[in-house]
Amino acid sequence: MNIKKYITEFIGAFFLVATIGFTVMAPGADHMAPLAIGSALMVMIFAGGHISGAHYNPAVTLAVWLRGRCETKDMWQYMAWQIAGGSLAGLLVTFVKGGPASGATMFANPVNALIAEFLFTFALAYVVLNVATAKANANNSFYGLAIGFTVLTGAYAVGNISGGAFNPAVAFGISIMGLAHWGNLWAYLLAEFLAAAAAAYLFNYLNPNDK
Repeated sequence: MNIKKYITEFIGAFFLVATIGFTVMAPGADHMAPLAIGSALMVMIFAGGHISGAHYNPAVTLAVWLRGRCETKDMWQYMAWQIAGGSLAGLLVTFVKGGPASGATMFANPVNALIAEFLFTFALAYVVLNVATAKANANNSFYGLAIGFTVLTGAYAVGNISGGAFNPAVAFGISIMGLAHWGNLWAYLLAEFLAAAAAAYLFNYLNPNDK
């Protein structure tokens, strides 16, 4: 067991979800929250990329595993530690903010939410695979910025439709904080894991010689 990798994944997921909670939960809700969230992901990727690959997202881990750049034993451990980090962040933010947010409801249009989460989780996984695992971009210096800005873009684009999770660990965290209804969790997980699989399939198809 490479505990250093798993701790790194825990830390990255923790600070991503904590940033979401502290910037989105009132008081303090701000239209600039996506910038803070994307930046938090970016800096955590630069901090931990050399240790674990800096997935911080079970959907990304699935995509990297399907692409052939993550061992099966690590895939399950990564997912568990990412969800644990996101969940602990949700609990901590809820404590600091004095309780969970109120008013979260079931998706008014689950199909629209599924589409939104699928599209930008696909974009996220596709970007990760291309900038952080492709041989042509090996040892580049921009991968963290590219990945963080993908999340920022998605949050601004469809945050008002689905909440803009793009990450099962985030989905658990925002549910704990009351920013999302627990009844929506299935939609997040379904859309995000399907999107990750689609991104991995497309990457492998477009890059048949990048093994």
